Amino acid sequence: MAVQKSKVTRARRGQRRSHDFLRGPALSEDPTTGETHRRHHVTADGFYRGKKVIHKDDD
Repeated sequence: MAVQKSKVTRARRGQRRSHDFLRGPALSEDPTTGETHRRHHVTADGFYRGKKVIHKDDD
């Protein structure tokens, strides 16, 4: 059976677990359209850093 070498104190256990939480996504607002998007990603309407980078062809 596995036996621990020494007891882990509540403080040491808490220090280890202090980074186990989840963070929400980092969101930004596009300066041109004002749309909220993830950092370093193109917005849904094709803008990135205020410039249109994806042009949709209407056929």
